Amino acid sequence: MIKLMRFFTKKDKANIFLCILFVIGSVWLELKMPDYMSQITILVQTEGSKMKDILINGGYMLLCALGSLIFTIMTGYLAANISSDFSKKIRKAIFDKVGNLGMQEIKSFSTSSLITRTTNDVTQVEMLIGMGLHLLIKAPITAVWAVTKILNKSWQWSAITGVAIVILLSIISILIKIVVPRFKIVQKLTDKINGITRENLTGIRVVRAFNAEKFEESKFNKINNELTDTQLFNQKKFAIMSPIMYLVLYGVTLAIYFTGAYLIKDALIADKLAIFGNMVVFSSYAMQVIMSFLMLAMIFMILPRAQVSANRINEVLDTTLSIISGKYDKNTTEKGTVEFKKVSFKYPNADEYVIKDISFKAKKGETIAFIGSTGSGKSTLINLVPRFYDATEGEVLVDGINVKEYKLETLMNKLGYVPQKAIMFNGSVNYNVSYGDNGKNITKENIKKAIDIAQATEFITKMDNSYESNIAQGGTNISGGQKQRLAIARAIARDPEIYIFDDSFSALDYKTDATLRKELKKYTKDATSLIVAQRIGTIMNADKIIVLDKGICAGIGTHKELLKTCEVYKQIALSQLSKEELENA
Repeated sequence: MIKLMRFFTKKDKANIFLCILFVIGSVWLELKMPDYMSQITILVQTEGSKMKDILINGGYMLLCALGSLIFTIMTGYLAANISSDFSKKIRKAIFDKVGNLGMQEIKSFSTSSLITRTTNDVTQVEMLIGMGLHLLIKAPITAVWAVTKILNKSWQWSAITGVAIVILLSIISILIKIVVPRFKIVQKLTDKINGITRENLTGIRVVRAFNAEKFEESKFNKINNELTDTQLFNQKKFAIMSPIMYLVLYGVTLAIYFTGAYLIKDALIADKLAIFGNMVVFSSYAMQVIMSFLMLAMIFMILPRAQVSANRINEVLDTTLSIISGKYDKNTTEKGTVEFKKVSFKYPNADEYVIKDISFKAKKGETIAFIGSTGSGKSTLINLVPRFYDATEGEVLVDGINVKEYKLETLMNKLGYVPQKAIMFNGSVNYNVSYGDNGKNITKENIKKAIDIAQATEFITKMDNSYESNIAQGGTNISGGQKQRLAIARAIARDPEIYIFDDSFSALDYKTDATLRKELKKYTKDATSLIVAQRIGTIMNADKIIVLDKGICAGIGTHKELLKTCEVYKQIALSQLSKEELENA
């Protein structure tokens, strides 16, 4: 929690100071009321007292109550503003941090966990601050102030109050020790609930196709029941606190009056009235002390879970970034070149390299293709260019500059990236194609041209609102091939120096694939293209083909050269095309 305090601004700190002042004012007024009550008690018992004096003291009590109410409302208003503003800043900080995490860090947190940390965990901290700024400040001030007012009244009554406080503190300590470890379990189970729900919703077609509804239900029920049982355990333990608190509260009052009865009985006639007045005042102050511990008990019910949530938030915020932006943001003399110099890469904590000792250079206007069996390292290799990962050994150069030296924004503005899985966002066709900012103004004409090159015009113009037609989140209202074409159009609309196609033509039929590549070749003649593909037909016209086998470069050359010199490439080619087709290609 202490680490998160850095998000408090000067304005927040000023408001917190005002909260403290308002709480002190409220407590002072509340603790003044028993004094007036004592005066009224004495006046009522004293012969010859005037009704005017009783009413005046009663009026003071009403003014104290009204003043305390106003201070409490102002404290609540400020606390609500501070806590909501604080949670807004925390959510933004988490979102910004996640946006800057490299693929290595993102994989250490599950998507569902990051969602829970941004929502539920932040809410827990917000609740603690909202209540804490009132109750957590008020409770100790009330307790200490009330105790100072009753210490000199009677050692018997003080002892009764002291024993009650010890009992309350013992119960609170035991409950916290039992419950706190289970709050960590609750948050982890909440992550799992979110993960299973998300998995079920995104894979709903597969679930239904394989009649796996019962299986998914049982999987969900197992985690849900575990979460429910853990929550029930926590709530049952905390439920013990309330009756015990009130038992102690009323027990103290009863004990004070019981003891007071004996003190009055044994006192002199002249002292009886004074003892009675002190007993009334003492019982009121003792109630205030016990009530302050009741308030603390409410905070202690929230504090453990908020502490767990704060730790989970800090885990994200304190994550060390593996991909750190460089400082280079100037124009380069070279344009559209990509060079790998003895590049090797292995994932963090892995023993074996995914790619090993890869070297090649792509010049402006060239098309470089990568092919190999599944798991040979093709996608990993091109993911080193946009710095989704950094090379373990060697250098990756773009326009003659190491990618690690570029400002990330500058590097990304040079690239047009089309991922393996086409990602669509909730919005219009125009919004999806013009998505992002690369320092260029993407006009509607640019969008239409990019869509036309990507062979998507036909199906878009048939949609209800054409280019303004809505694309659902994840592109669930269009086919896989349509999503791929829109993703390709998005890269084309950026008009980058370097295109990266990570197996981006796999969902296209052969005719559309051939037409798209033909049009794309014309449009990108002055740009460099890096293409990962499984189909020989997609890459056979590339200027250079790099064959990967278990992360090692098995051959580099044109299609015809590799058929003669690279057995791995030849086997891939023969698995897809006949000898006659390869000879005539």
